[in-house]
Amino acid sequence: MKTQSSATVPSSIAVTVPRERHGLGTALAFLGVASFSLTFPATAWGLEGFGPWSLVAARCVLAALVAGGCLLALKVPLPDRRHLPGLAVVAAGVVLGFPMLTTLALQTSTTAHAAVVVGLLPLTTAVLSAVRMGSRPSRRFWLAALAGAAAVVAFTLTQSGGALTAADGYLFAALLVCAAGYTEGGRLARVMPGWQVIGWALVLCTPLTVPAAAVALSYEPVQLTWHGIAGLLWVALGSQFLGLVVWYRGMAAIGIPRASQLQLAQPLLTLVWSALLLGEHFTAAAPLTAVAVLVCIAVTQRS
Repeated sequence: MKTQSSATVPSSIAVTVPRERHGLGTALAFLGVASFSLTFPATAWGLEGFGPWSLVAARCVLAALVAGGCLLALKVPLPDRRHLPGLAVVAAGVVLGFPMLTTLALQTSTTAHAAVVVGLLPLTTAVLSAVRMGSRPSRRFWLAALAGAAAVVAFTLTQSGGALTAADGYLFAALLVCAAGYTEGGRLARVMPGWQVIGWALVLCTPLTVPAAAVALSYEPVQLTWHGIAGLLWVALGSQFLGLVVWYRGMAAIGIPRASQLQLAQPLLTLVWSALLLGEHFTAAAPLTAVAVLVCIAVTQRS
């Protein structure tokens, strides 16, 4: 009896621990997606009170202050020199590139139109992950990812009338730099806590963002409205720091390709927030697309 009991306990542990870790990782990654889904509406609010350069620089500085305070309070040692190139990619892609390019795009583009490119982000991240880290997802994974991306693109193009604007250049560039930042951040989150990855990336940018904020705020007019302040606070603390903390931790737990496919739901969530917060109207195609996307997400998670 003892031998039988001792044989069953390890097998039970071996089965349940990975499942619990996968469930927690999925929940954290989706929490990050939910926070990111508010980024475009919050940016639109922020542009009501700040100029584009002021908004981008101020969000980076505020997020860096919070991240730096956490790093100091917890006495976190400086990152190893071998991690600095990866942190530089995260800083260039996630901290600077994506916020700057999408903010410039949203000056002339609607949030629905911008969601077209965001719908392609999971597939781009999975491709970069496969190239950078040598991962080889199954054929079913890629088919489901392509189907989900196609569903999101079709829906968002329908909602925006299928018209392409000059802002697409900014949006496609933002797509590439953000996917690179996600890939490097997910890789680093395997060897250091996710909040430290984005925390150090934000701190590394302060020599650029602090002077940029001072110059931008002195040249661009500022109108302190509730929408402007709320939008700035969310993109700085929710999107730029807290959302990336849980996102990188989730990617480290379940892998970059699987986590990236959860972002297929982000454009639909963004459209919901845009309707509620910005007063944009959408057709009944939303629930049908949502079901199709959720089916694709389920397939990628099981592949």
